[in-house]
Amino acid sequence: MTTLKNVLLINALSSGITGLLLIEFPVFTAQLFGVSQSMPFMATGIFLVAFALLVYYASRQTPTNKTLVRWIIALDIIWVADSLIVVVAQLFGFTMIGYAITLAVALWVALMAFLQIKGLKEDFVLKTE
Repeated sequence: MTTLKNVLLINALSSGITGLLLIEFPVFTAQLFGVSQSMPFMATGIFLVAFALLVYYASRQTPTNKTLVRWIIALDIIWVADSLIVVVAQLFGFTMIGYAITLAVALWVALMAFLQIKGLKEDFVLKTE
């Protein structure tokens, strides 16, 4: 059963792992994306680790902190929108692999946002019955 808490936990784990990989391998990632600067990848990794900790915290709250979950969903939607702008406008001169990875991650984050929205609605319906 897909519950809001499980989706939050999956979001936390995938964000945290991605963040740690970006922190550990920023030069490799920059080369994969075809850019010379690795610092933006490290900075993104640090952000993702912090985000993962926030999402993990939200996943452990009983009862669910709906305001915090809404903020997480908003951040996920912003991530998706920004990623789509980068891909559609072909910003930063990434390689095709870089743009494909950006799009794939955006699709994953969109799925997390969708499932979190669905989970919030289901949680609300269960509480009102």
